[in-house]
This record gives sequence, C-alpha cells and structure tokens, in this order.
Amino acid sequence: MGNHASSTHSTLAEVSHWVRRWTHLVTAGGAVLDVASGEGRHARWFAAHGHPVTALDCDADALATLHDEPRVTTLTADIEDGPWPLAADTKFAAVVVTNYLYRPLFPRLLDALAPAGVLIYETFAQGNETVGKPSRPAFLLAPGELLDAVRGRLRVVAYQDGFLAQPRPAYVQRICAVLEADRPVDGKEALPPPRYDLAG
Repeated sequence: MGNHASSTHSTLAEVSHWVRRWTHLVTAGGAVLDVASGEGRHARWFAAHGHPVTALDCDADALATLHDEPRVTTLTADIEDGPWPLAADTKFAAVVVTNYLYRPLFPRLLDALAPAGVLIYETFAQGNETVGKPSRPAFLLAPGELLDAVRGRLRVVAYQDGFLAQPRPAYVQRICAVLEADRPVDGKEALPPPRYDLAG
C-alpha cells in the first residue's frame, strides 16, 4: 500500500523467517489475512499450509500474480486513503503484516482477529535510516511501538527489536501475539492455560 509497501515486497521474495517461525500457532485450516501482500509470498506460504487466505493490497497487478492459487482470494483496496474493505464481523485466525507500516490501521488489524487469532507482524524500525531505506520516520517503528499497539488486547508470545544482517542489513521490530479466547471454568477450577509452543 503506497510506494513503500510495493517496493519492499518486490525486493524480498523469500518468506519471512518470523512468519515461518510462528505459522504453527495459527489454527489448522483457519483463514488468514495477508495485509499489504504484494505478490503474495506469505499468501502462498499459508495457502500451502492449508489455510484460505485473503491477500489485500492496493496493487492490482501484484495481486494478479496470485490467480493460480485457488486458496487465495485477492482484494484490491487502498487502506490508507479509502475505507476498510472488510465487514466488521469478518474475522481471521491470523493477520500477517510484513514490511509495511500505517499506524492508523493498528486497531483494524486487532479487530480482525478471531478468538485465538494470531498477529504476526514484522517491519522496519528506527535505526534503519543508517543502513538504507525505508528511512522516513513514518515507516520506522519506535522502540516498543508494537508492544504498545497490542498492550491490553493481545497476549505477546514473542517480540524482537534489533538488527538483521541478512538478507540485507536492516533494523526490524517484530511481534507474535494472540487474542486469547475466554476459557470456561470446569467446576471450580479453570481449565489449563493454552500452550504456545515456542519451539516452532
């Protein structure tokens, strides 16, 4: 969405290590929303793992490259200057965002999660301006910003904020967080808490 999203998606063809790392937390067969999907490297990844995927981007040409993937539904929309294109009651087992930042969308992304839904988010952080693009503050997360975005709403399973040398030098921030479902009480004792397997 916007030049920033298009350029980063076209230059990073490999599936994000962070996305691969936390795919196992997504409910088997659950629907996935890939935001600013570009040509759909992560849409294809989740489709290959048995998930129906909605790939959302403003670039219709990029989305057209997904026409051969039957599990992927493409949705062309400008989510920065236009309305949110999904109904309020449309929920997903996972919302995935990589290399894209538009802060006003944070509430929409969290609202799109179903109970037990997983937010997997990774993008550039402050410091990246010293090694390349993006360099504008609008595209760079401040320290702890993803934690602040989910605080009080999601349970954080993993969070990182630092420097990566590969596939190219970059400062990144990334989070995996879950919208915990209410656990029913069996008699007088609560059921055991869910296990978020960190081994992946």
